[in-house]
Amino acid sequence: MIKNIVFDMGGVLIDFDTERYTAQFVPDAEDRALIRRELFRSVEWVQMDRGVISDAEAVSAVCARLPERLHQAVRDILDNWHQDVPPLDGIYDLVEELKGKGYCIYLLSNTSAHFHSFRKNIPALRFFDGEFISADHHLIKPEPGIYRCFLEEFGLKGAECVFIDDTPLNVEGAMQCGITGIVYHGDPGLLRRQLQELGVDADAVGS
Repeated sequence: MIKNIVFDMGGVLIDFDTERYTAQFVPDAEDRALIRRELFRSVEWVQMDRGVISDAEAVSAVCARLPERLHQAVRDILDNWHQDVPPLDGIYDLVEELKGKGYCIYLLSNTSAHFHSFRKNIPALRFFDGEFISADHHLIKPEPGIYRCFLEEFGLKGAECVFIDDTPLNVEGAMQCGITGIVYHGDPGLLRRQLQELGVDADAVGS
């Protein structure tokens, strides 16, 4: 029986759009693509999510791979992207409904320590019973350890949880640890139907 609904953040609760973030500071499309590759798809980005390097260390490493004209843009993007985290349509209503029906709601996200400054910009978090952030624990999805540590942190049983993430590899990682998983494809209606199939009461608002 599912008692706990666990949400990823980027691509599920919020719109994480690297093109929008780079476009604010970089007018040239080729330069934007270069920064997206070297910053958002870098080892350093993963290390920030793991909480093992600072912003300054990440900037230094990323800028070493980029022309000097883009160095300030990298700093500006890293300093500001997390202030632009609009909620995705339909999820707030679903979270509010699930909480009202007695389900416990949790966050399990790969994100840097910046989360603690921008979480106030995510309205749905007011309904959450707990938040588990990768940088705080030096673990990242889809490593098995992060799911096990999450369950232990909140005293949960994997069989009583469903985990919703937009990355299939992360969902599969949760399933390997005994947690039911759903890949989110940006369709709140489909998500509701998938939850219903698992026995979750998720059919009132917006179905």
